[in-house]
Amino acid sequence: MKISFIGLGNMGSAMIGGIIGNKVVAACDITGADFSTERAREIKDKFGITIAASNKEAAAGADILVTSVKPQVYETVINDIKDHVKDDTVIVSIAPGKTIDWLTEKYGKSVKLVRCMPNTPALVGEGCTGVCRNSAVTDDEFKQVLTILNSFGRAYEVLESQMDAVVAVSGSSPAYVFMLIEAMADGAVAEGLPRKTAYEMAAQAVLGSAKMVLDTGRHPGDLKDMVCSPGGTTIDAVAVLENMGFRSAVIEAERACAEKSRAL
Repeated sequence: MKISFIGLGNMGSAMIGGIIGNKVVAACDITGADFSTERAREIKDKFGITIAASNKEAAAGADILVTSVKPQVYETVINDIKDHVKDDTVIVSIAPGKTIDWLTEKYGKSVKLVRCMPNTPALVGEGCTGVCRNSAVTDDEFKQVLTILNSFGRAYEVLESQMDAVVAVSGSSPAYVFMLIEAMADGAVAEGLPRKTAYEMAAQAVLGSAKMVLDTGRHPGDLKDMVCSPGGTTIDAVAVLENMGFRSAVIEAERACAEKSRAL
């Protein structure tokens, strides 16, 4: 299986690292292309992949073609490669707001399309990816794509109509979590902890809490109640968060994120 990447930014490089690290394919079976020759050289030196001379060359040799470029340049990239993509190539698109119908129209022919939305924790092997496909993609082909996506985290098949929600709840949400960690650390520093210790403890608390949700399968509200002893410190903190609109702020942020995704 030959995999090509057009776009070798953070997401493309994270995917390549997961694929090679989990032995999905060898580095010699991966080809990359990027508008920045410096970035392409950096990724080649880091992973040992082949660098194509152009997007066209990368597309022409691919069994699976991952287009990991900014939404604003998707149409330009498609126009460049559409006549060079093999009929049996599975195209994996990573772009918020770019629907399967839109992509099909831009390719101007029937193509095998998988649309997905990973997130930046893929860089540390803990990505979260929502994924859907068109009817041209066979079950076996889709399993191959899922193997790739699961190599750097967890992949979840969703309806295409749910992809904007995926952008809100996982694609963009690391930014919300980083803000939470930063705020938690600021509060700890205000109470006397050294900055480095505060950041590490806040991050570990978030990591451990997330693992409890995933590993136990218990409702987050139930896990929250476990921490809130009657008359204790935690319930006072929770009361302040509720009073300050913590939940509604997160919900409204996700709605704004999904709306922007639909508009791209």
